[in-house]
Amino acid sequence: MKIALMDSGIGLLAATAAVRRLRPDADLVLSLDPDGMPWGPRTPEDLTGRALAVAEAAAAHRPDALIVGCNTATVHALTALRARLEPGLPVIGTVPAIKPAAAGGGPLAIWATPATTGSPYQRDLIENFADGVTVTEVPCWGLAEAVERADETAIDAAVAAAAELTPDDVTTVVLGCTHYELVAERIRAAVQRPGRPPLALHGSAGAVAAQALRRLGEQPAPQAPASGTLTVLLSGREGALPTAALTYAEGRLLRHTAAARTAQ
Repeated sequence: MKIALMDSGIGLLAATAAVRRLRPDADLVLSLDPDGMPWGPRTPEDLTGRALAVAEAAAAHRPDALIVGCNTATVHALTALRARLEPGLPVIGTVPAIKPAAAGGGPLAIWATPATTGSPYQRDLIENFADGVTVTEVPCWGLAEAVERADETAIDAAVAAAAELTPDDVTTVVLGCTHYELVAERIRAAVQRPGRPPLALHGSAGAVAAQALRRLGEQPAPQAPASGTLTVLLSGREGALPTAALTYAEGRLLRHTAAARTAQ
């Protein structure tokens, strides 16, 4: 089994690590776009063009499924990606985990990029899945970019600024950008209030990985041999994981499993 994941940068690491944990025997293809990142400030048409190019680079490696490991690309390009690649290649998008978060009753906060915060897309998800729950949309200025660079100082500043915009009574935070899952524990520490119940964080990586397996009719097999290969594409060129990826546990997991396989 071969599963491809795409994003402009390392936001796809969380979903990639989730796939690796569920199926250590799956071959993985990571298709990034360092030449075109970041995608967030691009027009929807421009972003869709970049996303199609990155997806087609991945598709050339003949994966069985393609995960769009980026909320922004899912919003703007998922329809075009599916029109281009399905039914031959199933395409799985990444949607903020608002529905399971709202099931807890809230109040909840949705941390997302400024472009996504307040967007019709996010408002529609809130209306459909969080009706009757108190929801605060929190724009996280510069957080995705800081995570992409593994800039510790900038990450701390961006997390602190977003925490200041998060009401004290929030019990749940939805991580509405895949980059944020890489610093989830920092977010938890910044938002958790003394004397309050433990904060619940909801990301999308696990659900996306599980959905990819369902689309393929496969089952999780976490005890399978760690025989899966790792191919990294950088704007279509084969390369290595960006150095910043190894700052995060998810990136180190991929390096570790690849090294273990090579040593066998």
